[in-house]
Amino acid sequence: MAPSPAFSPLYRQIKALLLKSLEAREWRPGEAIPSEQELAARFGVSQGTVRKAIDELVAENLLVRKQGKGTFVVSHSDPRQFYRFLRLRRDDGEWVQATSVPIDCWRAKAGQEASRILQIPLGSPIVIFRRVLRFAQKPLVLDEIYLPGDLFAAFSLDALKEWRGSLYSFFENRFGVRMVRAEERLKAVAADRVTAEMLGVAERSPLLFVERVTYTYNDRPVEWRKGFYATESYHYYNELT
Repeated sequence: MAPSPAFSPLYRQIKALLLKSLEAREWRPGEAIPSEQELAARFGVSQGTVRKAIDELVAENLLVRKQGKGTFVVSHSDPRQFYRFLRLRRDDGEWVQATSVPIDCWRAKAGQEASRILQIPLGSPIVIFRRVLRFAQKPLVLDEIYLPGDLFAAFSLDALKEWRGSLYSFFENRFGVRMVRAEERLKAVAADRVTAEMLGVAERSPLLFVERVTYTYNDRPVEWRKGFYATESYHYYNELT
């Protein structure tokens, strides 16, 4: 007999339970989760079933195994995660360390587009801020970032300026919002006057426009980003497997 539409393999059910614990912050970013043996006892299943569930979470970059230490919740505070979603690479193939320079911040009410993308009611409070990313002291990226106000009510530009980690580690540590995946759309655009001034390029220069929606657990969108990339000596790099 074919399985019913509601059928879910046991390991997927265990994976769903682990995801609920992650979403509830039972285990925080950077912390170890219980051993496979402990989780098997907790859920009343075999260690093999638990291992298969964890394997999928590792493949999705939500957990990471550390040899001889255990399995840990992935954290954006880990230097290896700092630029997980940043794909800009120098034309000679080298990665260049980026420096984030916050510019300004304001609060507003969600319009039609922000409401749709962030899946919040029309008129809900949102936080908007802009920053420039500098590579080798050269401004290459201008980001305009929209955040739901209920999750980021205490956001301030001063706190962001004082932060010494990545933007997503700031969200994770200050607001408990962990970014787990992102979707992007890319297209070519011409620089308007304001963007040209901030990136130090001529008005109408070609730029790469990268629109990103980032999600936390349970596929909730928590960031809408509009980025303008100056790519005269850089390119957007992505590896497809």
